[in-house]
Amino acid sequence: MKRNSSSGSSERDEQFHAFVAYRRKWLLQTARLLTAGDLHLAEDLVQTALTKLYVSWAAFRRADNPDGYLRRVMVNAFLRERRRSWWRFERPSDRLPDRAAAPSAPVDLDPELSRALGQLPRRMRAAVILRFFHELDVAETAAVLGCSTGTVKSQTARALDKLRVALDQPAAPRNPPAPINRLKEQELI
Repeated sequence: MKRNSSSGSSERDEQFHAFVAYRRKWLLQTARLLTAGDLHLAEDLVQTALTKLYVSWAAFRRADNPDGYLRRVMVNAFLRERRRSWWRFERPSDRLPDRAAAPSAPVDLDPELSRALGQLPRRMRAAVILRFFHELDVAETAAVLGCSTGTVKSQTARALDKLRVALDQPAAPRNPPAPINRLKEQELI
């Protein structure tokens, strides 16, 4: 591994930095879909995936299908995120960083789609995103999810049925109206 004497960074670091600069928008968009539109969780997911990718950068560079490798890292990080206890990995700190990171441009997602995706179980959501956002075929999706093609087909079919139902229903109001009986009681008081 060669070091750049002027900056102290290695060739690996420069390659990784260039890769992240090139793919960050794609990663964030995938993460936003996986997290049903939650920008904060999406950014955490991207950070987790990039950390795992940096550690295995040599294997990534040797991969026959780098995009497939990256998708697998993202989906695995997404699926494992809810399995672990956050307090085992997150450490609160009383110190803030010296500088805030520059905000990335938000990826526009339809709020209705985000709401509907949020109603799907995680594996179904991942199957739908891999099949229709990343346009993977059933076998490729099965490889990323680590399951059979039959599971992908059934998960995708059930997910699409749930999405159709969720998208046909209007979003729940943020402040539901008070029941009629309570309104009458308040008018009498």
